[in-house]
This record gives sequence, C-alpha cells and structure tokens, in this order.
Amino acid sequence: MHRPSLLAPPRPLPLPFLPPPRPHWRFPRGPAVLHRPQRTRLDATSRLPLPILALLSSRRPVAVAAEGVLGSSEEGSDDQEAKFVEVGYVSSTHGIKGELRVMPSTDFPELRFCTPGTRWLRTRISGKELISEVQLTGGRGHPGQKSWIVSLSGIDTVDKAKQIVGSTFLVKEDDRPDLEEGELYTPDLVGMRVVLKESGTLVGTVANVFNFGASDLLEVMLASDDRLDSTSCGRHVWVPFVEAIVPEVDMDKREMLITPPKGLLELNLRSDMRPKKERRQLEWKERKRLQQRLIPAKKKLAEMCQTHVLEGLKIGEKVQKSSLARQIVNIDCKLLQHALQSINKPLHSFPEFAGANSAKLLRRSIRVSHEYLRNHTSKQKDDSNYLLYKEGLQLLSRSKTAIIVIINGNICDGDSVPNDGGSKTSLSQFEDLLFGCNGFMKVEEESMTVPLIVVSPAHLIQSYRECLSDNDYFGMNSEKVWVLEELQLPVVSIPIDQNGSKILLKSPWEILQAPIGSGGFFSLLLSHNILPELNKMGVEYVQVCSLNDKATILHPLFLGLVSSCRADVGITMFESSKGEGEDECDMIFSLRHIIRLSRQIEKLQFCAVPEQHVHVEQVDDELVTNYPDAPNSYRLHCPMYASLNSCSLDAVCVVKVFE
Repeated sequence: MHRPSLLAPPRPLPLPFLPPPRPHWRFPRGPAVLHRPQRTRLDATSRLPLPILALLSSRRPVAVAAEGVLGSSEEGSDDQEAKFVEVGYVSSTHGIKGELRVMPSTDFPELRFCTPGTRWLRTRISGKELISEVQLTGGRGHPGQKSWIVSLSGIDTVDKAKQIVGSTFLVKEDDRPDLEEGELYTPDLVGMRVVLKESGTLVGTVANVFNFGASDLLEVMLASDDRLDSTSCGRHVWVPFVEAIVPEVDMDKREMLITPPKGLLELNLRSDMRPKKERRQLEWKERKRLQQRLIPAKKKLAEMCQTHVLEGLKIGEKVQKSSLARQIVNIDCKLLQHALQSINKPLHSFPEFAGANSAKLLRRSIRVSHEYLRNHTSKQKDDSNYLLYKEGLQLLSRSKTAIIVIINGNICDGDSVPNDGGSKTSLSQFEDLLFGCNGFMKVEEESMTVPLIVVSPAHLIQSYRECLSDNDYFGMNSEKVWVLEELQLPVVSIPIDQNGSKILLKSPWEILQAPIGSGGFFSLLLSHNILPELNKMGVEYVQVCSLNDKATILHPLFLGLVSSCRADVGITMFESSKGEGEDECDMIFSLRHIIRLSRQIEKLQFCAVPEQHVHVEQVDDELVTNYPDAPNSYRLHCPMYASLNSCSLDAVCVVKVFE
C-alpha cells in the first residue's frame, strides 16, 4: 500500500479557477502620513504585475498572514510559530521531468521562483491543512503564459508532480523584501479599521484587496455602529485605494482614514434587504405576472392590426425585450381603440360649447370677481352668496370633498427634464396653491382631512413627493395623498390608406407615447382603485384643477353652488379667457358622476393633434428611420371639457369670474 506523501494528497487537488490578488501595493508619493512595516535585507530585481483574471478571485490574498499559524510540518519544526504569506499556486505540470507551472501572486517572482532555497507548500488532506517544507532547485519565467516553471528536490517524474498540482507556495512573513518609501504590502491592509477622517465614524474593516491595474480596490465590510442599522453586518462597500480617498494609513494603530466623495459608501448598498432567495422568488413571480398580462395584450394589438409593435419581442437583448413587454401591457388598449374611433368626430372647444349653450348654462350661474375667489371668507352675512358659502363650509367640515391637481404637460417640456427655473416655478405654484388651501382650513376650528390626488409627468413625480413630504403634506393626512403618473397613449401615424393609423416606434423596443391631457384622470382613478377609497371616505364632490396662477381650490362658494344645485358638474369660467389652454381647467364633479363616467369611458371625446415625430418603421424586412419634414402623426388628446358631452346641461352650473 502506498502511503500518502506529506507534500500532497494521494490525488491531484482541484485547480483553483483564478489566482489570488497580488500581495503588494505601491502607494503614490505625496504628503500622506504613512507608517511602514518592519523590513529585512532581502530585495527584488524585477516585478511582475498580476494577471487581470486575479481581479475576480474570491481567495483572500492574506489568509495566512491574517489568521496567524495555518499549519506546520509533521516534523514539528519552528514553522509552528511562523506566519506565512502566499506567493503563488501550482496550476499544472510541465514537461516530463517533474517540473511544475506556478501562477505567481507576488511582485517578486524571480526571487521566489528562480533563487534556490527553502520554500513551503500548503496542501489539504482529508479536510486538514498541512504546510510542508520543500527545496526549490531552480526555476525560469514563462512570459507567454505569465507563469513560472520550477523544479523541486525529489520531484522528478510526472506522477510525483501531479500530486502537487493545486498546492500553494508560501514564504515566511519575516522573509519579505524591504520596500521603498511610500510602499505597503497588501496583506498588511486586510483587517485594518476604516474610519471617516472628517467625523471619526467607523465605517468597517478591510476584508480584501483587489488589483485593478491603475490602482487597488478595498473591499470594506461595514460595521454595525450607530451610523448604520443592525442589518448592515455582512454588507460591503468598495473604496478605491488612492491617496485622494485614503490619505492616511497608520500601520501601528491598524487604521486608515478615508475621505470618500458623496455617495461612494452608499453606491453598493441595496435598498431591498430581503434575502436573496426571497428576492429571486419575487422577481420570478413578477416575470410570470408580466407574461400572463402580455398574452391578452398581444391578442388585442393583433385585433387592432398593430402587430408591428410585437416584432421587438423577437429580437434584441433580454433587457430590451422586457422593457417593450412592460410598455405593451401598460397600454390601455380599450381607451386607445376608443380614441382612434372618436377622432373622426368633430370636437368643439369649450368656448364654442359655452357659446352654443349659453342660455341653458346661465340658468344656474353666479358672477364673482377673481379677488372674491381668492378671499376665503364672506365678509357680510347679507351677501347674496353667503348662504352658498355656508353650505360649502359644511361640506368641507364634514370632509365631503377631495382635490385633484393636474400638472399640465405644457408647464415643462415632456420630453426632457425641466431646468431648475422651470421646476422651481411649477413647484412654487403648487406650494402656493396648497398653502392657500391650508390657510382656508384654519378658518374653521375643526381639523379638515381632505384627500389629495396629484397627477404629474413621470419625471416630476419624485419632486412633488419630496415637496409634499418637506411641507408635512400641508396639514393633510399623508395616507390620503396620492401622486400618480399622467396617463399616456401611443402616438399614431396619420392614415394614408385603408389600413388606418399605426402606432409609431422610437426604436423596435420603445413605443412613442404622449400624455392624453386632463381628461385622462377618469381612467387613472379607476386603474389605481382610488374611487372605492374615496367612496369609503364619504367623499361627495371632487374638485379638479390644473396648476396655474389663476387656480383656487376648495372655495366654499364654488362648492356650495354645486351642492345647492344638485349638479353633477360645476365649471369656473373666466370672462377674459380667449379659449387658449384647453387643459387649464377648474371644475367640480360629483363622485357619482365620476364613477359613472369612468365605467363608460367611451363617452369621452378625443381629438387628433397633428405633430411631427421621428420614428422607425420596417420596410422590406429592414428597419428604416423616418425623418419627416411635415406633420406625420396624431397625438390623441382628451381635454376635461370633453366629458360635458356625457352630461345633461340641467346638471351643470357655472361660476363666471371677472378680473
């Protein structure tokens, strides 16, 4: 029976996939305060950079040095008290004379693999780690494969050499060469405390060091201190080991001070701290739901002769196809189909509608000044409007009203993020509008909880949420506040034949879409299941207004007029208005009318707005980008006044406002 060798297990060890990071790092010269490790008289004649593959290695470059004594030879020599560092590992055999190919992990490969002398090999036998002394008889470089060919005493056949494959070459920590001024060993960095220089807050501990060519990267395991929550243990961040970020390294205190740029320490942290298995399950369920919703959406688009939209699902990257799938399932196909059918019918502007029906509208109307609307109190009890004002106050005190504020797309460009000036202007209008509402609420001693719904372009949603949070929701109940993204529909081509309009595409995986206007809030309330919530709260009337400098919300006089007339719709009309800005609305709807209209969406009227858009289309099995020089598409638009077509004029009242 053959006895296992002390140098290696009976069968070859599994070859590590990648070499460990290099155990040496050069710190840039500069004013940084550095403390050096102890040095010896040894030196190196050349240095070999670590292969790039080592960057992905999960092996700790200083496992030996960090853990102290890893093992000893069977003879029980002084190696039991020695500390070792890795300098390379045996990747394979070479030739037929028992030579070994070694992948280096040191900046001193000639010293370690060419100079004859004593070395140590670390092997694992039956789960136990052993360190054995060997004699290096010679070696040479193999630059083509970034490896070194070495010979060991007593290893002169291929069979003996195979037993050593997978072992790690070690040297004693005390045998490390002297370093020049401004240099540190990588093993000395592992285990050091990382502290913010400005505040002295503990960030964590260096767990690993990886070389990325130009510089090294520290893997810092976060500490569970006051700055971080209790779930931070086990998480890590990446810190570039450059002088600008790590200006001071104190080897005596085993501590380094860092000055990270803003956001660096949060860059690698996940907001979702659920276990990986749970997150994978949720992602799988989400993909499954997406596929289930995609099947009927594809069928509906096929029925509408829009199959060209589905071509992107057959080509491209996985991310691109997933993005297109989400866009497809989010299309309100029923509303799109209705919009395409209704654009052939004429839609009159609101001034035209009011002029044609002025006699009926004036039956239930009052005339007040704009200044009167901005004033939240009725100064005289003998005022003819005082009773209406008191009736409106009663509705507010019993929380029977809700507010919908619509951020029109023309406040800022819908295709790009607004500049600071435009964003501040719209947010300032929003704050003034709600502060005015809050000022009115203070008229009554009782607290009024009014539900608020904000409809905003997608790129401004976060800004308005932060505005609400920063202002403590303007005295409203945060659980009764919704911020919704405005409803969009695809932009369609101008029909030139019997095939009808086609959905336009920015690319095979991006549908060209545009907001449909203020009338889209009916569908939004239904799709977000807000109507049942409002009904449960006891809301009877909903005021809908666009964000502009003339807007006033929750005026008791307006609410009292709608309530006293038992109207389904109340309209504010400015006598000075010339008809521009169809989406600049200020209306009050009864909740029952909104519920009825949201379920009969086909009663909403759309108009086609000619526009000019660059898009891609498939011509003879080839994608072609179309650059039009004239309007080539329709934006499907639904102003809020289009809902008046579904309402009897006997259920409409008007507040006429003069300057």
